[in-house]
Amino acid sequence: MSFRFRVVPRKKRRGVGPGNAKKVSPDVRFRESWLEASSVEEQIFFDLRQDVREQLEAISSPVAYAKGEVLFVEGQKSEGVFVLHNGSVRLSASSADGKSLIVGRVERGEILGLPTVISGKPHELTAEALKPAECSFVARDIFLQFLREHGNAALRVAEILSHMYDAAFDQARYLGLSASAEEKLARLLLELPAANSQNNGHCFPLTHKEIAEMIGLSRETVTRMLARFKRANLIEPHSLGFRVMDRSGLEELLIKQM
Repeated sequence: MSFRFRVVPRKKRRGVGPGNAKKVSPDVRFRESWLEASSVEEQIFFDLRQDVREQLEAISSPVAYAKGEVLFVEGQKSEGVFVLHNGSVRLSASSADGKSLIVGRVERGEILGLPTVISGKPHELTAEALKPAECSFVARDIFLQFLREHGNAALRVAEILSHMYDAAFDQARYLGLSASAEEKLARLLLELPAANSQNNGHCFPLTHKEIAEMIGLSRETVTRMLARFKRANLIEPHSLGFRVMDRSGLEELLIKQM
């Protein structure tokens, strides 16, 4: 998961969850089944038998959210899991003093609400649609019963939870192990999902405020550091955000910090 604190206004705290989402008629099907996605990476349960996948889709309900709507909020009882079919959703957590931290961004083919469905605890994060989102929703009790009946699906869920743990560890490393603002920013740019390839030039549609909330810095500090990286030709401004142009240069910054 491409898997940080943000206070949700009171008006957004009302009417969250699948019960208040825009219902999609059962006769309407999304452009592509979320269990039959075009690439393996987008198939959450790609390794299940066809009949099991069909059963899972039969117990799911399509729901849609407009940009800015909240799927679930911190402290809310878990009602079920969402598989994002189209759109983008931001995950965030908030502190008592109003500080915010963006935990990550969920993209097509990824699952939301899984840890709390399994644990039975209230949501620890808030999920907000960054753009219109189409989801498949499975109620908690039904989903847990499905896992009890299908061991391969339960094993796949364990793998997904393991990936979420790894992402949480990366987050802790940004905040706790990076000695300087420069190192925090360089490490983030190198470890963003698309930056894992060896190709330079990929555009990251992140604002300075979002980056600041991801690594625990002020927006002003991030703006100053990005300007420094631009002067060093490490990044390049873009209409959608910026491009990483020199991975090796960012890696050298980390080596210097050691």
